[in-house]
Amino acid sequence: MTHLAKLRIPSILKWVSSNISENHLGSSKWTLWQSRTFPVAQNPRYSSTKRTVQTENCELLDETSSANCKKVVKFSLATRKAAQAALLDYLHSTRSIQFVDAENMSKNSPHFLEKLLKRVENEGDIGRAISRFLRYHPINEFEPFFESMGLKPSEYDPILPRNLMFLSDDDLLLENYHVLCNYGIARKKIGMIYKEAKEVFRYDSGVLSSKLKAYEELGLSQSTMIKFIVYSPYLLIGNVNLEFVQVLEKLKSFGMEISWIEQNLLEGITYNWRQMLELLCMFRKMGCSEEQLARLIIEHPGIIFEGSGDRTLSLIGFILKFGSTVDQMRLLFLQFPQIQVGKFVLNLRQCILFLNEIEMEVTEVGKIVCTHALLLGSCTLKKTNSLLANLNVGKKRLRKLVLENPQELKSWVLGTKVEPLPESGEELKSKLQKSKFLLNLGFAENSEQMKSAIKVFRGNGVELQERFDCIVKAGLNQKDVSGMIKVSPQILNQKKDVIQMKIDFFVNDLGYPLSSLVKFPSCLSYTMQRVELRLSMYNWLKDQGAVDPKLALSTIIASSEKLFEEQYINHHPSGPQVWQDLKRKIYSV
Repeated sequence: MTHLAKLRIPSILKWVSSNISENHLGSSKWTLWQSRTFPVAQNPRYSSTKRTVQTENCELLDETSSANCKKVVKFSLATRKAAQAALLDYLHSTRSIQFVDAENMSKNSPHFLEKLLKRVENEGDIGRAISRFLRYHPINEFEPFFESMGLKPSEYDPILPRNLMFLSDDDLLLENYHVLCNYGIARKKIGMIYKEAKEVFRYDSGVLSSKLKAYEELGLSQSTMIKFIVYSPYLLIGNVNLEFVQVLEKLKSFGMEISWIEQNLLEGITYNWRQMLELLCMFRKMGCSEEQLARLIIEHPGIIFEGSGDRTLSLIGFILKFGSTVDQMRLLFLQFPQIQVGKFVLNLRQCILFLNEIEMEVTEVGKIVCTHALLLGSCTLKKTNSLLANLNVGKKRLRKLVLENPQELKSWVLGTKVEPLPESGEELKSKLQKSKFLLNLGFAENSEQMKSAIKVFRGNGVELQERFDCIVKAGLNQKDVSGMIKVSPQILNQKKDVIQMKIDFFVNDLGYPLSSLVKFPSCLSYTMQRVELRLSMYNWLKDQGAVDPKLALSTIIASSEKLFEEQYINHHPSGPQVWQDLKRKIYSV
């Protein structure tokens, strides 16, 4: 644990944030992945500046097209049917594209059809108008082809062939496309394969079929291979993917059927079987037996299926950075709660942020992470400021509570009601010390002024007295200092050396008399940079004759920056520039 003293908690949290984020929490079976939207790429040949109007006539589109319908539909159902019929006739009769392909392209390329309709929308007979338009304006057939495969315009625009317009000019693309169609893969899902494994569509005749057959010879059925290809298109690149086969064999040796594996895969996600295999091997190196590992995966499939195991790897790396042992790691997973791995990591991260925000030492944080990782990952904590307010405690006491009993965290999760903690003996003692100190200054006992001051004060009575005495020793009498504290009790929240430094700066560097502090004690509450900046600017304006030479110190320092600029700085033409120059000079030191 000694190396932890050199680590910074925020840097560790930044590391884990790069490996896990909120939008990764959809990898379990009970969470749906959110779809992302992409900007529609414009083809200059079909550009239009008219505003589109939404309609609900989406019946003609299939499932994929319907998802895009809200964004692209403008024309009536009858108009779209006529346009689709005209496009089908053109693709099949004029361009000699197979009827099934042409029909799929015409019905499942709504963005392309929308652009086409905009070219003839002011003509009466839409079907005839489109037929006439296509007769004299050949289209880039790859656009509706790729869109009908399930790709969005933003996805296929960058990959459109530069020197080709007609599908018939790319024999290999069509042949491999038909191999996948004939194998049983839905046409709208082939786009994902093209996006993830473009090389597949450049195979020579017969190559793709032989690869599919090679997997079937390993005992995988055609229906099974269809699903795995969609989830992992790269399986079709190169020889049979050994990591994929080994993962399946290991899972089957645990008693898991292929159907169970299929049920725990989500569409739209590409799985990294090599990483999953490495994770399984890592668990064995941790000392997990076959039985323990089998039970773990059956009860928590997300451990290997969420992000192909990268959530789990993030968790392992995160905890190891805090000094956890292999035995602690193994025990954590064997007792893992019914929660997504990604959510567990985020909870853990939030808890560590909380410990950091209540100013717990790094070594103490590391100890809690190593011994109570299961607890931290299971708790979705309230925000730190909310807890401090609801519990009515300071960071010191809250820190002590957690160190003495980390299980207290369970009582502070989201959704629970947090009651204020009773005052501790130390707090009562500190409160009595503060009261005694204030009574000696002349505060009326149990007065609102005394209650307000006690709430403001940080530190015990002894510390407050020391800070009070250092102001007196600067050259002021006790009566004046008592009056200063009554007006601005917060000045005693600063350490003694800070107060001494500010008084010295105010008197010796800026040249103001101590009596000015009696009139404006809050001056000691501001940073030295703010005081120097305001007074330097005021003195310059005074020399220029741009301000009242008798402005009160409180007016110069306490007013907001916006008000100070409006009422004083902007009254001189060079004021804003001098203000910026002074800022750079003072705050750069």
